[in-house]
Parts: sequence; C-alpha cells; structure tokens
Amino acid sequence: MCCFSINVRYVNSTRIFARMSEPSRQALAYQMNFGSDEDVAMILPLPVPPGTGEDALKFINLKEYKSFFGDLRDGFPYPRSKKNFALSVDAAPEAGTLKVENVGSFEASFVPTAADFDRLDKRFSIPKATWDKIPVYADYGFAVFKLKKGENEAHPMAFTFPTRHPDKLFFPTVHIHDGEVHEKEEFDHQLYCQVNRTGLFALTRWQESANQASAFTKPEKSKQLIIADKHVYRREYRGTLDNEDVFLETA
Repeated sequence: MCCFSINVRYVNSTRIFARMSEPSRQALAYQMNFGSDEDVAMILPLPVPPGTGEDALKFINLKEYKSFFGDLRDGFPYPRSKKNFALSVDAAPEAGTLKVENVGSFEASFVPTAADFDRLDKRFSIPKATWDKIPVYADYGFAVFKLKKGENEAHPMAFTFPTRHPDKLFFPTVHIHDGEVHEKEEFDHQLYCQVNRTGLFALTRWQESANQASAFTKPEKSKQLIIADKHVYRREYRGTLDNEDVFLETA
C-alpha cells in the first residue's frame, strides 16, 4: 500500500510496477484507489544511496496513459491464484524549501531524508517520530505526491530513482494510514515487473505473461517504463501480511 500524511477512509487495489531502467537506477510506477475527506499526501520511502541530492529523482508524467496497469493486467488472462505469499526483507537538512513539480494531476516532491520533511508543508508530511519506528528508513529518501480529497483512482504515479540495491527491485508496500506502524496490515496488491535476466529463482512464485509486453501494453505511451520485447511478471499479495516492503532479487 503506501504511507499517508493523514488518516484516509480507505485504500485498495494497489498496483506497482518496477524494473531497472539503467545500472543502479530503478523505475517505479504506482496506482491505487483511495478515499479521503481532506487533501492528503501519499509518501513512498525509497532506498536511495545515502547522501543522494534532492534533484536525483526524475518524475514521469503518465496522465495520458491512465490504462497503464489495466494493460499490464491484460497480459495475465488466466485465473488468479488464491494463495498469498509474503516475502521477507532480507545528513543534515539542506536549507530552503524543497522543489515542487507538477506531474500530471499531482504536485510532487522528492524529500532526500526524513529530516527534510521540515522543508515541506506540514499538512503533507509524516512526523519524524513515526519514521523513527522504522529504523531502516533512517537514510532513505521519499517521493511525495499531493492528492485531492474525495474518492479517486489516481492516474499512475511514476519516476526513476538511484538505488542502493542495484541487484534488487524494490516495491514500497509498508502501510502507514493512521500515523501508526502496525506489525501486520491488510494487503490488496498486484506487483508487476520486468527483469533483464530470465530463469531467476526469485521469480518462481511470480506468474509470467504469455507474450511480450508489446502484445498487451503500449510501450510508446509509457515514457520508456515498459520494454516492448520483454515479458512481464506478476505476483499478488492479499490478506493479512507482515507490514514490510518487498524486494526481488534480480542478480
């Protein structure tokens, strides 16, 4: 799911796509349904290398490709598995206000460290005391998207970022919806990926598309997120699972 700056009424149908866009840089796309009575920020922690600058994340506008995840789903026409699999997850602030970009229907920012949330509008940040409950995020960066109140299916949010794990794909799935970090949470996720190597042991629990991505997606509209001549892999996470992020070994 994701982390929200305030309590939201519901979040469901989370979809995440990941692949390595170049050595030591990962691409990520994210979409979900949500309902909120107030404007809210969705925050995605990211395992960037320590010391990453605030211009290192590159946002991608997918407003014109709202069917990005619907097309990915079309590559898997077979009945969904009813099994749930849970994976285990084997600086001082800079001065000034953080840059805000318009990315499709969103205002978006990259926050280099948890300490830099002081440089964002307080309405759209999560207190440092909450992040302190997840020590692994101590030197992570954060992608922040400001969302309008109401009941919405936000168009896909996408970007590339430098990663400290060039041999793994990262899927941000930790939930923070009420200011608290719970040991277990309800998952309703579809994870998708493309990888550079075939035959990876880590993909044995993932379903492979029957065809190359060009057969069921529109790579030309994806801003180079989707590789046309590679297959896509999918895995579903549903039910009460450990509240942690997902890593996929790709080496």
